[in-house]
Amino acid sequence: MTATERPLHDYVSEVSERTDIRVGMPLPMGAYAHGEGVNFAFFSRHASRVRLELFDHPEDAMAARAIDLDPAHNRTGDVWHVWIEGIRSGQLYAYRVDGPYQPKDGHRFNFNKLLLDPFATAISILPDWDFGPARGYETSEQEQNLICSKVDDAGAMPKCVFTHEHFHWQDDRPLRHPWPKTIIYETHVRGFTIHPSSNVGHPGTYRGLIEKIPYLKDLGVTTIELMPVHEFNEQNVLGINPQTGQPLRNYWGYDPVSFFAPKASYSSAGGLGQQKLEFKEMVLALHRAGIEVILDVVFNHTAEGNELGPTLCFRGIDNAIFYTLASDKRYYKNYAGTGNTINANHPVVRDLILSALRYWVLEMHIDGFRFDLASILGRDSTGNLLSNPPLIEQITEDPILRGTKLIAEAWDAAGAYEVGSFSKGWAEWNGRYRDDVRRYWRGDEGMLGVFASRICGSADIYAKTGKCPECSINFVTCHDGFTLHDLVSYRNKHNEANGESNRDGTNENFSDNYGVEGETSDGEIESIRIRQIKNFLLSLLISRGVPMLSGGDEFCRTQHGNNNAYCQDNETSWYDWSQLEQHQEMYRFTRGMIAFRRAHPILSQEHFYVEAEISWFSPQGDLLNWTDPKEKQFACLILEGEHNALYLMFNAGADAIDFSLPPLLPDTRWHLAVDTSHEAPQDLFVAGEEPLWENTHAYRLAPQSSVILLVRGTISQDSQVALRDPK
Repeated sequence: MTATERPLHDYVSEVSERTDIRVGMPLPMGAYAHGEGVNFAFFSRHASRVRLELFDHPEDAMAARAIDLDPAHNRTGDVWHVWIEGIRSGQLYAYRVDGPYQPKDGHRFNFNKLLLDPFATAISILPDWDFGPARGYETSEQEQNLICSKVDDAGAMPKCVFTHEHFHWQDDRPLRHPWPKTIIYETHVRGFTIHPSSNVGHPGTYRGLIEKIPYLKDLGVTTIELMPVHEFNEQNVLGINPQTGQPLRNYWGYDPVSFFAPKASYSSAGGLGQQKLEFKEMVLALHRAGIEVILDVVFNHTAEGNELGPTLCFRGIDNAIFYTLASDKRYYKNYAGTGNTINANHPVVRDLILSALRYWVLEMHIDGFRFDLASILGRDSTGNLLSNPPLIEQITEDPILRGTKLIAEAWDAAGAYEVGSFSKGWAEWNGRYRDDVRRYWRGDEGMLGVFASRICGSADIYAKTGKCPECSINFVTCHDGFTLHDLVSYRNKHNEANGESNRDGTNENFSDNYGVEGETSDGEIESIRIRQIKNFLLSLLISRGVPMLSGGDEFCRTQHGNNNAYCQDNETSWYDWSQLEQHQEMYRFTRGMIAFRRAHPILSQEHFYVEAEISWFSPQGDLLNWTDPKEKQFACLILEGEHNALYLMFNAGADAIDFSLPPLLPDTRWHLAVDTSHEAPQDLFVAGEEPLWENTHAYRLAPQSSVILLVRGTISQDSQVALRDPK
């Protein structure tokens, strides 16, 4: 060793900081373990002062420790940062940020407000999450500003939870089910099992959902789509149920306060980081069962609302950057219909959203995302729709995200409607599928052609932009609107319990009650309703594109006519599992149609039908008159190859009708697969057990019913041509 050499360990000790609070690093953002402590990094461009506060208990109003960040030392560019020794998992923390309170300039800094870290991966449970008079929505802007300037809300605010754990994923990998084999089941974590009839040990939780995995496997779905699990405040709905006098609660969760943190109250194990572990256990269990997990994510607005809303996070961090403001910057542009709009194409906000998406994929093993009001993600800071939105392009091309399932709700509350034209690489909720299929089966005139297009993959919507059928997420019902049972039981919405005098929720339900509004003991009406539910399920599961079931429709879940149950955290929305036993026939039919789709891959091909695959017939066996608005019956023949063909017949009319069958060829036979007018078990037959249909010339369809016949035998090329030719 030369005289100038010094042992590395000694050298490091001599030059290293030795204090328990150090300058820290500006990246990565959020709170991350580093060495023997935790590095905190926090963005605010226009702040003049930032304080990090550490707490011992979620309900504490006073911090156990407060660290003021020196802008000369603890700030790099727009990022404030500090490293603190000895921080462990479960540590509670939050920020205070000072700066100009000048709403006319877009700034709403307020040092009295405790703020959540936008990158926090867990938020503590606070049962009585409330903000008193500072909560807003009931005062004038002047009064609200005065209140907000004085009230310290630390005791009423949840706290961020530092989490650092090494979860054992046991070689878990993304399932990556191909789109043609995907069947989505949309559900709500709490509502799925919170009802006593669920018979699970941990109702209303991630663990409760784990207990229902055998049910999901038996049903046959491949992918579960969870309504929002990003942390939100159940108590930000201010109304009272006029029928019960009980406070309304935010049940759906479309008001996020954090994009990284899973909902703490959905954890059975606790809310000081346990929610993150239990969520991972749920994902791992679903993956082991072969079921993907998609999250419904809300990156278009937050729970902070309009100019009278509470200050929870972004508003107090840098309001002018995170939100799209009106020309008078006191106010917010409201493309989501909820009071504010995230400024999604600001570079800082883009980075936040991309970081959140990558986090859920890398850390939480999520398989994909459904983006609520995704058209907002394509608007610039002035609200104009961009021709090539940078955020959407980045998500599409991101090396981590591009292998995940990306689904857009391709519209917003300000008039944008981009179904069929959303960015390539994205699937889309096909709202036109929902409406057109409903209208056809309701018996509306002029729906024959569009219904045929919907079951064939909606080429009229997607082909012009170079998209294929798998871009169409087909659905008849979803969380937003009637359940399938209510779609055939109510002509009008019944949202009185929401406390808005039945003004909320859409009026365009394209529904019918078939004679009686709501529940009935009339056997004839019940029979029509059962047929119609089966017709909807059959249509959905024979359509090209990706089918999505709304959870509980398979056993006739009802919301008693409420088509906007966002605030009904009660038996209106909860799954009543006793209905499963009562409606076993419908469950059996749904499961059977899923199996039928799987047994006939021709129904889910990635291309639109070509002439050689499908032919259309009138009930008389002639060429179909597509232009007759009164026509409500038709048939189509789908060739599956040399040994099988499907003959689908649809009758949306109120009268029975005889369908002529194509002439059978030598060595072929008709087999009955499905008839929605029959009672179980004659309504649907297991693959390979379909009985022969002896009448080779005709089939009589009951009113409002659909039938699938199979042609089995040897079907040569010449025979295929003969089968496809009308009389």
